[in-house]
Amino acid sequence: MSESENATTENTLASNITRTLRDAIVCGDLAPGSKLSEPKLSKEYNISRGPLREAMRRLESMKLVKYVPHGGARVITLDLPQVIEIYHIREALEGKAAALAAKNITDEGIENLKRLLKIAEEHMAATGGAYIQADADIDFHYRVIQASNNQMLIHTLCEELYYLVRMYRYKSSLQPSRSLQAFKEHQHLVLALEQRDEQLAELIMRKHIVRARENIEQQLLNS
Repeated sequence: MSESENATTENTLASNITRTLRDAIVCGDLAPGSKLSEPKLSKEYNISRGPLREAMRRLESMKLVKYVPHGGARVITLDLPQVIEIYHIREALEGKAAALAAKNITDEGIENLKRLLKIAEEHMAATGGAYIQADADIDFHYRVIQASNNQMLIHTLCEELYYLVRMYRYKSSLQPSRSLQAFKEHQHLVLALEQRDEQLAELIMRKHIVRARENIEQQLLNS
């Protein structure tokens, strides 16, 4: 194998293990604060240390992993004040993204959001109320942010904060009462986008995220 082929293979392996570990962190299979042992992970996933270390570097850049002095790599643990800070950022930025989306989204984009709501509704019916949590291609918030056409907002929300936020959205999605409310709020947002009402879209998104923050706060206080 040539040097370039070897580099491509290692990059593919790093990408694959990054996705695997990322999803395990988001879903809670790798608990907050748990230690990520390179020898153990290398053996468990049958992967060499080079691609694994690259994957760990990528997870650190996503803010899902941090290195603790004398403690190695650990899954991030956020305390309540940090979670509140993140959701305040979301409220402001996603609210603005929704307003811009009302201005810039295409008719096809609106139809895509309606299809996502249909998928979510079917998933809730099949699971007893749990809201669907999926990768970016069928993530409602991700699609709305992309529709804003503001590259700085997209980078901040869809790259810097996206998977960190998903850790807590995943927990909320498992609560049927919150799932139903979130679904209805998403429906209202699509109507505002369809009407091209920028102010209403921003208001709905901001209130949606405030309710999500309050729900997360309650979960953390009771845990």
